[in-house]
Amino acid sequence: MNTHARGMTEARFDELRRMLEERRDELAGAVKDKIRDVRADATRSGGHRLTDVNGMPEADIHEDIEFALLQMKTETLTKINAALERLEEGTYGYCYECGEEIAGQRLRALPFAARCRDCEEMHEVELDRERMIEMRGKAVSLFGPPSS
Repeated sequence: MNTHARGMTEARFDELRRMLEERRDELAGAVKDKIRDVRADATRSGGHRLTDVNGMPEADIHEDIEFALLQMKTETLTKINAALERLEEGTYGYCYECGEEIAGQRLRALPFAARCRDCEEMHEVELDRERMIEMRGKAVSLFGPPSS
């Protein structure tokens, strides 16, 4: 463990590790609770299915929402575990892209942040551009190959 990488003090290392571990434990508990709740709801419903105005069973809508929330929490948990690994390696708190220190405010808000704000914004712009290119390609393929 390289706790003094880039000048990090032992106290700062311990503070960051404690913050990440607390968030990890909180999320892990929430994920377990959510799984237990979904199972209990499925047992309680016993096949009784109310439907919404579109004819879709309300239980299915509820389950879809619960699953999406569970998936988001699980993804965040994975990011926090990766942040803990970076902390142990001595790279936590430093941007993947530019190597500069990530602002403390950003780390408190997003303890798993791997990029500084500026690099994250550039990364998101790039992802948006890639999505637009992909969508254009799909739109073109809907109309078939261009005629000559």
